[in-house]
Amino acid sequence: MKRITESKTTNETDKNSKAKDRKAGPMQPEPTLIANIEQIIELAIELKLDQTFYAKAQPYLAYVAERMSLTPSQALIFALFIEKSSDSRIQIEDFSRLINCRTVRILAMMTETNELVQRQLIRRTKRNDSIYYSVPADVINAVRENRVYVPKPIDHLTTEQLFDRIDTIFENAEEDDEALIDKLDTLISANPQLPFCQKIKSYGLNDDLTERLLFYVFCHRFINKNDDQIGTSDWEDYFPRFTVHHIASMMKARSLTLQQTGVIENRNDDGMNDSAFYHLTNKAKSELFPDLQLADQQAKKRTELIDHKTFAERKLFYNQKMQSQIAELEELLSPEHFANIQRRLTENGLRQGFACLFYGSPGTGKTETVYQLARRTGRDLMVVDVSQIKSCWVGESEKNIKATFSRYRSYVKQSERAPILLFNEADAVLGIRQEGAQHAVDKMENSIQNIILQEMEQLEGIMIATTNLTQNLDKAFERRFLYKIEFERPSIEAKSRIWSSMIPSLDRKTAASLARQYDFSGGQIENIARKRTIELILHGKEPSLEQLNDYCRAEIICDGQNQPRCRIGF
Repeated sequence: MKRITESKTTNETDKNSKAKDRKAGPMQPEPTLIANIEQIIELAIELKLDQTFYAKAQPYLAYVAERMSLTPSQALIFALFIEKSSDSRIQIEDFSRLINCRTVRILAMMTETNELVQRQLIRRTKRNDSIYYSVPADVINAVRENRVYVPKPIDHLTTEQLFDRIDTIFENAEEDDEALIDKLDTLISANPQLPFCQKIKSYGLNDDLTERLLFYVFCHRFINKNDDQIGTSDWEDYFPRFTVHHIASMMKARSLTLQQTGVIENRNDDGMNDSAFYHLTNKAKSELFPDLQLADQQAKKRTELIDHKTFAERKLFYNQKMQSQIAELEELLSPEHFANIQRRLTENGLRQGFACLFYGSPGTGKTETVYQLARRTGRDLMVVDVSQIKSCWVGESEKNIKATFSRYRSYVKQSERAPILLFNEADAVLGIRQEGAQHAVDKMENSIQNIILQEMEQLEGIMIATTNLTQNLDKAFERRFLYKIEFERPSIEAKSRIWSSMIPSLDRKTAASLARQYDFSGGQIENIARKRTIELILHGKEPSLEQLNDYCRAEIICDGQNQPRCRIGF
């Protein structure tokens, strides 16, 4: 009886305590930036920034202000930007809609944004006479991790570090040309000890913003993109179309200061100037980059290219139709035919790039076929990691995919034989586009797909995509793939040959029996062959036929009723 009374008393005490907490007001948030920012936003929405807001939000504003060395007003503005950080084009009106208050109330506080911009906590851009804001990904990450964001110092850099920063500036550029040049100029001014920064002053570019930006573009593409053949299509990434035409006209007339001072010149192939492409002169390279080992530098930039010589020769087995299609593709990609075919296509006003789709079940040899084509035709391979392209930050995924194709174009220009661009397991970027997309993720997917479609139209090299899910393939992609090869599961005859190839100790009859008994892909048969090799290493003896059958049965995943559910393949 005593224990029951004590328990009852304890429960009543807990209830009373909770009632007191409720009367005392909302629970204090965790001592983190994100928790306090959340409280600020909730109160701002609830109270519409009226006079009572500042009294109730004071402890939360004070926490953010103290942690980040801001004023309370700056802390409020910063919290609003974090709330809208999924948008890469934030405008003042977005805040008034969020809080449901008049825009003038927000405008009265916006003078505080200058400090946030100066500290690189937000980014301000100007497009078509409109002001937009965004929150850099590094700032968002810092807030999530409860850290105060500290910008990286821009002074006392090496030339390599300088160009890493220049690369970041160009990749994240969303402002007008004047703001972009200002960022680059500030970086150069902060590093007067570097030969590159010293030499710029002698080129007489101070009065011409367009030519100064053009100079930065040439240097950026040479060092960061390994691109020593720069044409009109490259300028379009940095200048409006009308400016590109203006630059092209001046270059043709050789009236640019960069040309007259011997900084840039036409590309020269086989003793003939190519009027379509330009690059930095050897003299300029030696003056600007004396502290860089350029050969090593350019080699480093090519590390994402996989040398075709590294692919081991493997014998692949196809059904008759697939064999014929792959043989035709290999002949097309051979050095003795490829250039001539491209030339003839160009003469006839047709696109010269080759986009190919390999589709079919897992484990049917799609990826390995690409490797073998690269090895046999002497073409290096650039593999696109789709998971690395997609970013949770708005606008970053689009920049990543553009940068991927930009680097590939550079490799095509610089390589004797155009490398192969491989989108492996490309289901995630080749799916059906969403009409009238409303969600940020759907909009991002559509943007990525539109960029890829555009790049495929302009492709000058070789692109191969592999996928398992063709039912989700957008019709626009289907049209742009010149070669579409279905990788079917191997026939019994093909499977028998795969068994014999991977386990040479099998006689023909046993290989045929295993082929009939198990509907395996080539990848699954390879799993069995690997287990057999492990058995040989560990125990020094050939596994029996019964052991092979055990391996095969283990390869099949079954449901609760011992019914095959799916098969493991790769």
